[in-house]
Amino acid sequence: YVGQEKVRPVTGYNQVANALDWNRPPRNMIQTAYWYLHSNQFRYDHFGADTLVSATPGGQLAGKTTADIIAQSARMGWMPSYPTFDRNPLDLTDEAEAVGRPVADHVVDELKSGRLNFACEDPDAQENYPRVLTIWRANLLGSSAKGNEYFLKHLLGTDHSVRATETREQTGPGTSSGMT
Repeated sequence: YVGQEKVRPVTGYNQVANALDWNRPPRNMIQTAYWYLHSNQFRYDHFGADTLVSATPGGQLAGKTTADIIAQSARMGWMPSYPTFDRNPLDLTDEAEAVGRPVADHVVDELKSGRLNFACEDPDAQENYPRVLTIWRANLLGSSAKGNEYFLKHLLGTDHSVRATETREQTGPGTSSGMT
């Protein structure tokens, strides 16, 4: 199992890393989905999500990609996704205070009106890419990253060895026919 050497030291910094003095339980995004979106591996994924279900046609996953399912799970609250929205949460709080509304109500109204979107629906947008990368006791680009060439090309924008071709010219969460 790759990564088990990193598990034991978690206890020492878990309180701080997950802000356990503010909120429990912590809502962490799974790293596989995080890196799948932010290193643009979804652009090269020819695997449809509907192959994971029964053979009956017209299921809930028909026509959807893995990226679509990740975006849907974030919208439905099933799985945390970071960054969460296409606007800074501190700005959302300031906006809510300026109009004298509870933050939760303001966020819900902004989502319903379409003025606020989930960042995972467009991970390449300027406002949605990760701003801070903290790596503790790991070598992300040297050994831990699965799909190193995608990290180099899409996350860092440097020389790379990507040999795969993109599945479609415009692909990403929400671009397949099954997204609503």
